[in-house]
Amino acid sequence: MTYSFPDLPYAYDALEPHIDEATMRIHHQRHHKTYFDKFVAAIKETDRDGEPVEDLFRDISSLPAAIRNHGGGYYNHLIYWQSMTPNPKPAPEGALYDAIVETFGSLDAFKEVFSQAAIGQFGSGFAWLVVKEDGQLAITSTANQDNPLMDIAEVKGEPILGCDVWEHAYYLNYQNKRPDYVNAWWKVVNWSFAEKAYQQAIG
Repeated sequence: MTYSFPDLPYAYDALEPHIDEATMRIHHQRHHKTYFDKFVAAIKETDRDGEPVEDLFRDISSLPAAIRNHGGGYYNHLIYWQSMTPNPKPAPEGALYDAIVETFGSLDAFKEVFSQAAIGQFGSGFAWLVVKEDGQLAITSTANQDNPLMDIAEVKGEPILGCDVWEHAYYLNYQNKRPDYVNAWWKVVNWSFAEKAYQQAIG
């Protein structure tokens, strides 16, 4: 396969006022594009060029740090963009909703735990909702551009929702107020994406 750098699934200003156009444009065109370019350059120096990034993550500890960092940055942002939508619905439906309530007690309780994972991530990183190998849901956070597919992750699973808490994701609008950004992020969460990803993960 060849790696591709897709456009956002919506316009740069589509998530306003919650996430501003300038942040989205800089985040996608500069930060994400740089991760992609550096990942493509790094993977060409190995015998793994063309493998799906998900496969690379399974033994990322044996690969150069540039692939872990930039490959992670490339993939993580793909999940992040899809985790948001300008036309959100208020809550997940169907099997995902049932699994969230079963695991966390209620949707509000889930959102509280997830928010704390995002706000409490020390330094830069991501918060994730994942489906573990046993099919159960879990919330985790990872530092920098690591993710739960990597063999070095403390909590492993298939990401079905991801929130970027690097400062470049929110600093223009929210400065150092990460909790305000996370609260705003819930207003654009793409539950339809998460539902589909959940169904794929559980087979």
